[in-house]
Amino acid sequence: MNNAYPVKLSIDYPDRELNRLTSFFRIFTIIPIAIVIGLMTGSSGSWGEHHDAWRWGMGTVGILFLPTLLMILFMQKYPRWWFDWNLNLTKFSTRVFNYFVLMTDVYPSTDEEQAVHIEIPYPDAKKDIKPWMPLVKWFLAIPHYIVLGCLMIAAIVVWVITWFAILFTGKYPRSFFDFMAGVFRWYLRVLAYAFILVTDTYPPFSLE
Repeated sequence: MNNAYPVKLSIDYPDRELNRLTSFFRIFTIIPIAIVIGLMTGSSGSWGEHHDAWRWGMGTVGILFLPTLLMILFMQKYPRWWFDWNLNLTKFSTRVFNYFVLMTDVYPSTDEEQAVHIEIPYPDAKKDIKPWMPLVKWFLAIPHYIVLGCLMIAAIVVWVITWFAILFTGKYPRSFFDFMAGVFRWYLRVLAYAFILVTDTYPPFSLE
């Protein structure tokens, strides 16, 4: 993990046998909690479409982006409860997607941290964020979108292979787990930079 970057994520590795039955039926067991997120965000995203599933499950839908952009631009203020909403929605949706991609067999909690640990600092909008930066961050992050698109294709392949590995061995291969956690971490840093708007520090091109 890049300790210099303000946004951090770590996921506990399940060093034990995972539940093979719930892993086999994961695409069905995820439905109740996916409905909860859908009701919270008003999302019409589909878990059956891999791109939409990743975008929806990782929390870009429901993030207070435009209101925060305008508030920073004109008032140099980031309302604390808006930040808390963005942070908690991001944590919750990451727990759900962590469960969906088989990295845990513990059903996602709406409020407990569980195996997913996310740190996003609350910014001082006047000191930490240049007022005009939120206007261009989404554009500056385009190289990351391209890399993440490729990484997500690889993540889908890893997800399928891991599904079979868990069914036969009960274990999540550690190298695959570290790769998936790295993709989560990369995505979170870009999300925090370009859409949650908590930092002007450009995200590193790294899974660590």
